[in-house]
Amino acid sequence: MSATTPVLITTLAALIGAGLMALTFQRMARPAGVGAVVGALGGALGAQVFMLPLEYCTFASAKTIDHVIGLALVGVGMALLLWPANWIVERLRGGWRGLLIGDTQAGAFRGWLTPALLLAPTLIILLLFLYYPSLDTLWLSTRSSILGIPGTFGVCVDNFTALLNDASYLKALGNTAFITVAVVVFSMALALLIATAAYQPIKGARIYRTLLIWPYAISPVVAGVIFLLMFNPTGGIINYLLRQVGISGIRWLNDPTFAPWVVIFASVWKSLGFNILFYIAGLQNIPKDLLEAASIDGANAIQRFFRVTFPLLSPITFFLLITNTTYAVFETFGTIDYLTPGGGPLQSTETLMYRVYRVGIQNNDLGNGAAQSIILFLMVIALTVIQFRSTGRRVNYGA
Repeated sequence: MSATTPVLITTLAALIGAGLMALTFQRMARPAGVGAVVGALGGALGAQVFMLPLEYCTFASAKTIDHVIGLALVGVGMALLLWPANWIVERLRGGWRGLLIGDTQAGAFRGWLTPALLLAPTLIILLLFLYYPSLDTLWLSTRSSILGIPGTFGVCVDNFTALLNDASYLKALGNTAFITVAVVVFSMALALLIATAAYQPIKGARIYRTLLIWPYAISPVVAGVIFLLMFNPTGGIINYLLRQVGISGIRWLNDPTFAPWVVIFASVWKSLGFNILFYIAGLQNIPKDLLEAASIDGANAIQRFFRVTFPLLSPITFFLLITNTTYAVFETFGTIDYLTPGGGPLQSTETLMYRVYRVGIQNNDLGNGAAQSIILFLMVIALTVIQFRSTGRRVNYGA
């Protein structure tokens, strides 16, 4: 890396920041020169947020992908400083008092000291147990760290770029996508079907609904134990029943074709109660007069469901889509570990979450495991944002 590279990057970041903040100040009828100075400082300092800890190693590499990652980190660092500056400018619309006294509408605190003191315990806990461990994981992802061997050394972003050519990692990514989609689709569809049936006015409905919700109270590991008793290739209940009707036993957990489906069945059954609970609550809040009006207009039961009931359940469906996606990505770990230890036959059930555990803990490669955990975290955030930007816009809160 040339000695002038940090200077060039810092200068470029300062120019970009100056241009952005100058336009922002000009749009708000404030001196563009002041905005340029603020933006230049924010851009220059933001470029150092990640580059200084990494010692500009991404630009010392001969790999193009390292340069791209370096530029992306510079952009993120700039955003971390320029976005708060833009927020401060927005607050200054009413003068300096607007920044200090906060909102003056009814029900709002008149100053910032009281809410700051009330938030302090929560912020301290988040700082100690969430933000600091997250930053430590980020630092660890740029190191070569082997559990049990003292000392580490920097590897820049090699822990990240090495995954691009790792066939087993790409396979785990495909497994995660397949299992997540299957769990989300089947659990929500079955839950809506069962909730619609359980919502009917029948005798003992409260008992049925309670029994349907109970599986959610157990842990993923217990769900794995139950389904292991059912799908065990040698002594499982399912194979016993199949043999009674003349079908030879299926190697459920020893076959890479069937093993992922057993994990999906167990995960769907585990999350079914949670989804049923919310769908029943949603069905109880649907106005009866809308269904009666649709019936008077000649709509049959199926048309009333798809034209009236299901659209009015869209807020709950959207909420369950987010929570079920998170569950399928993270909380299936216990079920996978018990049903198919090691990620199943030929790694057919190894998800990204399970791979983080296998690489970081079982293989003692903490640096690689930290890098994979960060990538998984960013993937889930990106997927959630996409869901909010796409599906969330079609949610009807009119009911």
